[in-house]
This record gives sequence, C-alpha cells and structure tokens, in this order.
Amino acid sequence: MGSQAQAASRCRDPGPAFGSVAPEAIEDALIRLAAENEQHLSVLPEEAGCFREPRIVEFMFLLADQWHLDQAARYQAVELLERFMTKQVEQISKSSRRHCEQGGGSSWSSLEDQIYNTFVLRLVSCVQLASKLSLHYNRVTSDVALKFLQSLKYSYTKQELLESELAVLKALHFQVNVSTPLAYVELLLEVLGYNGCLLPTKPLHQMCIELLDFSYLARDAIYDTLLKITIENSAPSKLQVAKFLTVKEDFMLLAVGIISTSVFILNPGHWKQVVEHLNCITGITSQSIREFSDAVLKQVIGSTTPRQCCRSCGTKALEQRVGPLQ
Repeated sequence: MGSQAQAASRCRDPGPAFGSVAPEAIEDALIRLAAENEQHLSVLPEEAGCFREPRIVEFMFLLADQWHLDQAARYQAVELLERFMTKQVEQISKSSRRHCEQGGGSSWSSLEDQIYNTFVLRLVSCVQLASKLSLHYNRVTSDVALKFLQSLKYSYTKQELLESELAVLKALHFQVNVSTPLAYVELLLEVLGYNGCLLPTKPLHQMCIELLDFSYLARDAIYDTLLKITIENSAPSKLQVAKFLTVKEDFMLLAVGIISTSVFILNPGHWKQVVEHLNCITGITSQSIREFSDAVLKQVIGSTTPRQCCRSCGTKALEQRVGPLQ
C-alpha cells in the first residue's frame, strides 16, 4: 500500500510546471472555470458544505496521504463526498416527505441510520474515484481499500465495494471530474505569471496548498470571521447566515483569498499589486480579497493586518451578498 519507492516518487514530484501553457489556453480555461463556478453557485442546495466538516476532511486527507495520493486527489475526494452526500440527503428528504404525505409517518430515523451505516464505505469509494482521476499517482485498488476497511472492523466484500463506487457514480450522473479549489488556485497563479507578477512560483504554490489545507480544516472559523467582518457585527442574523452560503461555496473567492494571503506571508511588498491583479482577473473586488485574507490570517496567526492596512478603502462588496445590518 505504501512502499518506499512510491513514497520517494511522490516526494520527488516537481509540482505543476508554470509558464508552459499558451495564453489562449489559459484564457479559455479561466472562462470555463468562472462559468462553472457561477453555475455551481446558482443551484446551491441548503445542505451545501455540510459534509466538509473538519473531522471528515482531516480523515480524508490522512487517508489520501497514507495511500500516497497527490494534492489534487485529496481535494477531489472531499468534493466528491460533499456532492454525493448532499444529493443523498436531498433524495432521502424528498422520500421522507412523500412517505409522510401518504400517511405513513416519518421514516427519517431509519433513513438517517442508512446514511450513517454506509458513510465510511462511501467515503472510501470517493477516495478511490479521486485516485482514478489522477494521471500520475497511485490508484487505490479494491484490495487496498478492503484491507483498510477491515482494519476498521468492517466486513465488506469486494462486490459491495464495487457497488458502492457505482452508487456514487450514478448519484453524480458520472460527472466526477469537477474542478476543485486547487485548480482555481493553480490557474490564477499561471495568469499572474503571464500578467507580469514576478513571484517565486514554487514556494508560493506550496504556501497556497498549505493555506488551502488549513482553510478546509478551519472552514467554519474562517467563514464565521469573514461574515462578521463583512457585516461589521459579531451577531449575524439567520437571514445573513443563510445568504452567506454563496460566499462560503465560492471557489473563485476562496482561490483569490488563498493566493492573496500566501503572497502577504511570503512577499508582503508585492501584496497590493497582486490583489489588484486578482481583482482585474476575476472581477472580485480588492476589498473582498483583503477581507478574506484578513479572516484567514486571524485564524492562522491572530493578525488582522491586511484589513488594518486598508481600513480606508471603499465599502465592502461582500456586504451586498449578505445584506445590510439587521
């Protein structure tokens, strides 16, 4: 499962090769990602984000590391599980409502048990699928997955494992190769390079990955801080919290925030320039980018430096998405 040769191969990986893609291809990719992000935000279910709970994410990250998967596969696995479980909850809720309307009483408890009893199996299936989407790293075989499940005292068969994988694929209509926040980050770094931002790409990319990991593991704290910064109130209303879901699910905002924070940590002298470039590239206001960096840094080191440095900048664009003070 984790031979020394595999581990060494993973450690020698040079990472993405920035500066080797034609500008036209980068522009097309950026337009596609922006459209994909907008489409995702336009159809958000109420349950969106519920299965990116820190303990789940940490478990999946550790499992991906144990199986020597690349960074992209780790995020892909988390997003696959999030999308699959959200659809499961939606479908089960609809079934439960129909059951009640037909006078059969609520069957939510038994349906909840069904989700709980198969959750780890589905999680492993999502990691397996993510490993198969990666072109250069290890694929998690059924034998490896079964051995892991058996170590947790589960007694699934290979057939049940295959059926679980198929269940995930069918629920997602086989649309599993969806862009993760890492894809947004790497594409934006590529664009910054072509726009003349001469930054040390490899250390910046590595810092972005570390902060992206952190943003997944401290998601609730970061976005809770960002919401309070945006509305300038430590007690947001239920309506403001509900409207903030589109902010929490915005991968483009997450990507520009991660890059901005990384630059502020590594090259603070270039920070304002990079924020302006990110604003021009994505249309996300400089103020929104600064506020996101502020929220991340407050969780990482307890600092609110970006916002303090730019306190005199204009009104907060994110506030338009959250609503006025209640």
